[in-house]
Formats: sequence, structure tokens, C-alpha cells
Amino acid sequence: MRIHVQNPADETVFPITPQQWDAAIARAPDMADLQVSFASDDAGFAAAMADAEAIVTWTKVVHQRFPKGALPGVAPKLRTIFCTSAGLDRLAPFDWLPEQMTLLNNRGTHAAKAGEFGIMALLMLANHVPWFAHDARQGQWAPRFASVLAGRTVCVVGLGSLGGAVAARAKQFGMHVIGVRSSATPHESCDEVVAQSDIDSVLPRAEFLLLACPLTPQTRGMIDARRLALLPRGGKVVNIGRGALWDQDAVCDLLESGHLGGAVTDVAVPEPLAPESRLWRTPGLFVTPHMSSDDPATYNDRSLDIFFENLRAARAGQPMPNRVVPDRGY
Repeated sequence: MRIHVQNPADETVFPITPQQWDAAIARAPDMADLQVSFASDDAGFAAAMADAEAIVTWTKVVHQRFPKGALPGVAPKLRTIFCTSAGLDRLAPFDWLPEQMTLLNNRGTHAAKAGEFGIMALLMLANHVPWFAHDARQGQWAPRFASVLAGRTVCVVGLGSLGGAVAARAKQFGMHVIGVRSSATPHESCDEVVAQSDIDSVLPRAEFLLLACPLTPQTRGMIDARRLALLPRGGKVVNIGRGALWDQDAVCDLLESGHLGGAVTDVAVPEPLAPESRLWRTPGLFVTPHMSSDDPATYNDRSLDIFFENLRAARAGQPMPNRVVPDRGY
């Protein structure tokens, strides 16, 4: 099978290297028959697409190289696109994707890092760190005292690899974990799970709300001002999913009014945030620049392992576990 790895021309932190590929083959010797090429330029991409059957690349490369109507003309033999991202909302709507082509994400790569970041964010909120960060900028000494996480309730929206990992960590800290996903199917790290359509019924009990779901037409803007107001006074919010999942101005408004007790967000609209954005200056809000779930030491290794797991499934005549369902959006 002919594979091509197309790195973005400007990528300096996460380029997939021949050395990483060789190490992945050593972990998966049944993939040793794959033929692979690497490029980060136009000429390398054009040459590879003449006979590539699968491409491993970034969502921004797919967006640039495969606009609607480009396939299969650009890559006549291409049958599989593996994106090194879990969330592919940037590529929606998926009307550019031919029916016979398989689009894969790298769901599972981010779990360990997301779990650690998520529990860190909950601990930061429990200990008022966003407020202390604001006070430090003002040169203000203002003690606030805090309680442990055990016994407190967190509502985790999205129980995929990100949210599931955070739920597991929260459970280890003794929290009561409520999960929210498309159906009320139980989850091993949750004390209870409700369907997304029933989220309003659990928000009044959630001192902490953590968003980790994919961005789809069903989840865009789901946490609006009305739902944020359903949280108990002093409620705290974390977003490690996508900025468009919530109304970020409503978050700022409710922090300023005192209804919310703190927030941590790793995502925003737009990205990067402009220097004048109110998110930088709202007391009680801590912003990180979309890095919560990416570990440079393991990211590419795990992504390649997942890619091989999908190829292995296809060889066995089984469904590819990371296949994106266009109608669902993930």
C-alpha cells in the first residue's frame, strides 16, 4: 500500500519524521510492507498524489489541498485520508469527500494529556487560581480559601477520549461525575450519564462543568447564557473542546456579575485571540492557547499507532475504528 505523509511547510513542533515512522513500524512489524514518502512542499505533494492510496496529514492541509470537487482528480488512487486531529469540524461540511473515500481522525491520541490538563483545570478552579492570577497582575494580596475536590460534582459534556479521561481523573479525586453525551449509555467513570437533550436537568447540580465534546451542528452554541445561568451560583466552567461550544461573552458577563465562580478555557473564537479581547482581562477567567491535549513527546507516535490500527482493521475486513461519519461530524 502506498502511503504519503504531508507535513505543513511551517510545522516545527509536530512534523512526522521518517524516524518516527520507522519506530512505529518496529512496533507494528505487520505494517512493514507499506511504502511511504514524506513532503512538506508543493512539488512533493503533487508527485506523491499520482499514486498515493492513503495520506497522513493535517486538517489545514486537507482544507487547502482538497477543496470541493478536487477529488479524485488531484489524487486518482487515494482512498484513505488520516488527519492528525481528533476534531475535524474545520473540514465540515463534508461535501468535498467522495463517497468511496474514508476519512479518519486520530481520536485516542489526546486522552492521557487531556485527562491531566482537565483535572489540573478543576484543581485550579477549586483553588481560585484564575482569581489569584488576576490579583497578581494587579499586585493585590487577597487570600481565598478552598476545599478539596472529593464529594463535589462535575458535569463532563462529551465522553470520548478527552472527556472520558477527565472523568476518570475526577473519579480518582473522589468527585461525583455526571456524564453528558448523545445517549444516556453508562460510562465506567461516571456515576450517572444523561443524554445531551436532558442536560438542563443536571446543570443545577453541577458545581463544575467541563466541555470536551466535538463541535457539530448539534453542539455548536449548546452552552448559552440560559444554560450557564442554570449552574449553581459560584459554578465553575472548563472548556477543552472548541470555543464555539459556548457563548464566551456570556461566560465573561456571568463572571463579572458574580454568578460564575471561575473559568478555564483552552479554546476561543477566534483563534488566536486578539490582544484586545475581553477574555484576557475578565477577572476569574484563565486562558491557555489551545494546547491542553497535545504532548510533543507522544503525539506522533500515538497517531501513527492509531493509523496502523485502522489499516489492520481494514485488512481484516472490519470497520475502521476512527472512521468519521460525515452526517455525525465525528
